[in-house]
Amino acid sequence: MARKAQSTSTTSPELRRKRTAAPPPPPSPRRFCSISDVMRRSQSVDAAPPIARAIGREAYENMRCDVCGSGERDEELMLCDGCDRGRHIFCLRPIASRVPSGPWFCPACAPPSKPVKSFPMTQTKIVDFFRIQKGAEDVEAAKCGPFQDVRRRRKRSLVMQKKRRRILPYVPTEDKVQRLKQMASLATAMTSSKMKFSNQLTYMPGMARRSYNRAEQEKGGMQILPKEDKETIELCRTMQKRGECPPLLVVFDSREGFTVQADADIKDMTFITEYTGDVDYLKNRANDDCDSIMTLLLTEDPTKRLVICPDKRGNISRFINGINNHTPDGKKKQNIKCVRYDIDGESHVLLVACRDIACGERLYYDYNGYEHEYPTHHFI
Repeated sequence: MARKAQSTSTTSPELRRKRTAAPPPPPSPRRFCSISDVMRRSQSVDAAPPIARAIGREAYENMRCDVCGSGERDEELMLCDGCDRGRHIFCLRPIASRVPSGPWFCPACAPPSKPVKSFPMTQTKIVDFFRIQKGAEDVEAAKCGPFQDVRRRRKRSLVMQKKRRRILPYVPTEDKVQRLKQMASLATAMTSSKMKFSNQLTYMPGMARRSYNRAEQEKGGMQILPKEDKETIELCRTMQKRGECPPLLVVFDSREGFTVQADADIKDMTFITEYTGDVDYLKNRANDDCDSIMTLLLTEDPTKRLVICPDKRGNISRFINGINNHTPDGKKKQNIKCVRYDIDGESHVLLVACRDIACGERLYYDYNGYEHEYPTHHFI
């Protein structure tokens, strides 16, 4: 048998090349399941037998609204987390704008709602909440000056009024105690809705900038507010800063929620208020739960369209309800019109009386004045 030849290398053992271990094979890719797959395969400890589960699925498929008895429009049908009974969002009172993302309980299972806490009707708290300007002498001087000037101008321009109707300034209630009551009713609604008062459009960080609110970008153009009407709007803004609010009351209705009613007779073409709130892009509010989003700027480019969102900041316009514009009776209730104007190059939304409004009458306007996209079929 041949012998193994001896190595003739003189290299020391420390300098010899060491053999490195082969790298481990790559791990096989893991398979992940979606949460829907996991939930479909999983069973709870006390899971019902297959026959019972099949009966449960059939029961959900045959679910009907507890109010109208219909099973149609199941994408708007909510299931109570307490009793599993169904109810359409438009069958609720007040109507819900969309299916809530969290748990929901029907009126029978819901815990007793807390009563609406009235805002204290004290002058100091009202002044602080609405940031009313102080100074009695300034109030009287301003009260006599601009308002009388506007009245003189209107008397001298009777011929012009026949050609085009002018916007009228609202007439505030003279009784100071009643004015406090009116403002306290609005403060009650706003605090209950977790809102802060703002009588002008607000541009918050992370939303649309004020420089993007350019009326010239309106698709099809936007009407410019005439000079005399602009002076009327400025007069009303000045009165509101002094605490001379429109003669309106915010009341709570179990079917409509907070709503606004006239606290005095209001003439046709009277300025009611400007629609205010945070200005944001429509694309950012596609899935927003706020039910009072108002179109501000309708541009050719859908990504640049602006809306007003009064969920955190706003004024009394937030609580004026809409009509059911699919029925004759609903259309008869409209007494306010919503108009967008170009004011100094920016778009603004004004609410103006479109007929005489009697004291005690509730205020309504058409939510679908422009896009005809808001579902008002089930409005009261």
